[in-house]
Amino acid sequence: MKSGEKIIDENRQGEALILPKSEKTSKKLFLESYGCQMNFSDSEIVASILTKNGFETTTNFEEADLIFVNTCSIRDNAEQRVRNRLNDFKRVKRKNPNALVGVLGCMAERLKHQFLEEEKLVDLVVGPDAYRDLPSLIEQAEDGHKGVNVILSKEETYADLTPVRLNSNGVCAFISITRGCDNMCSFCVVPFTRGRERSRDPESIVKEAKELVALGYKEVTLLGQNVDSYIWSGGGLKKEILSEEQKASSVNFAQLLEKVALIDPTLRVRFSTSHPKDLTDDVVHMMAKYENICDYIHLPVQSGSSRILEMMNRGYTREWYLDRIRSIRSIIPECGISTDIITGFCSETEEDHAQTLSLMEEVKFDFAYMFMYSERPKTLAERKYKDDVSEEVKNRRHNEVMAIQARNSAIGVERGLNKVHKVLIEGTSKKSQEMLMGRNSQNAVVVFPKENYKKGDYVNVLVTKCTATTMIGHVVSIA
Repeated sequence: MKSGEKIIDENRQGEALILPKSEKTSKKLFLESYGCQMNFSDSEIVASILTKNGFETTTNFEEADLIFVNTCSIRDNAEQRVRNRLNDFKRVKRKNPNALVGVLGCMAERLKHQFLEEEKLVDLVVGPDAYRDLPSLIEQAEDGHKGVNVILSKEETYADLTPVRLNSNGVCAFISITRGCDNMCSFCVVPFTRGRERSRDPESIVKEAKELVALGYKEVTLLGQNVDSYIWSGGGLKKEILSEEQKASSVNFAQLLEKVALIDPTLRVRFSTSHPKDLTDDVVHMMAKYENICDYIHLPVQSGSSRILEMMNRGYTREWYLDRIRSIRSIIPECGISTDIITGFCSETEEDHAQTLSLMEEVKFDFAYMFMYSERPKTLAERKYKDDVSEEVKNRRHNEVMAIQARNSAIGVERGLNKVHKVLIEGTSKKSQEMLMGRNSQNAVVVFPKENYKKGDYVNVLVTKCTATTMIGHVVSIA
């Protein structure tokens, strides 16, 4: 699992994405995405490019002329789901020999030969830095050639492209601020599938956020594999290679947060994902300074054992992580904190596992993404360490982690009882058309009667009861 890679939903079978109708529609596109928020953000870039090139989308892949799967390589089971899906798409090829099937994203470079030559599952393989090349690659595939571009870039950020907001609720949107990753966590394949880290021009980020506000959006999430290492000095260079003069005139992540927060006080600002070794007090103080920067941090710990963290090449110890938690809570006492946890990493002992459980008990995360270790090709862990924890032990430890987190999540929700929460309404509750749902600043879900309120409104909700994961209440005033 990627350091800080936030998985949208481990269990869902991808998501068909709907584009607005092009003025010159001639062919139908079916676009399905898997994995993290960055993948879904990338799909919005792909949508922007293909809409301008005459494609109209469909939710029925059997009628599509072009099928793309935006893939995830974080764990083996994610790859297996994509393979199974590609086999489903073979039926389209039998009915419509001119239809094209392509793989986008993180699986592209690593598995291009298997997809194209051995298994003959696809016609196009396009890496995450090659989406501008899609129109020409599609032409090549239409002419009977394989369309392949998996070259990674040190400069590409797609900063000049306006993403098409796919299946949007019209309230919340993602803005990508960095691409790639330089943190070589030993378990993670992302540096090999997404390339070196580079930051996007802050003015293009501010411009995109302003455009979203003009369209009526009320919340943006700034996305990156490691948002805390964002730095812009005119070329997106890394901190360690900047001169002192460049550093003095550069824009760091805390400063970028302020630029976006100042666009409009009614625009909520979130970000994901942070890295414990790079999250500075400057960022937390900036969050505290502006009411519209949400009091929520996703801070992946991965393990509570310093020995395992060193093997993972995470760049911090258990003590360092706990110090970061104490610092966050001293500056923002009510800050919501979530995390990522991997169980069963190479050589993990019962004592290592016990340290993870004790860290969870000490921190009491509001939410966690929890995974059993899955060895990934090309990673340092695959080359250097033996995946020697049995599946049975991994599963048992995983269940113990989930049990503690279920209790901690319930405790977090209960803390919100009998309090008033400022909530941004995102839409109708999944369980009742008579109820609305939204989130508070700490990212907790709040549900309340619809009455005359609507999506995009800010309301103050008094929480009077809760489930294990959701606060329930009623509106006491407009926020």
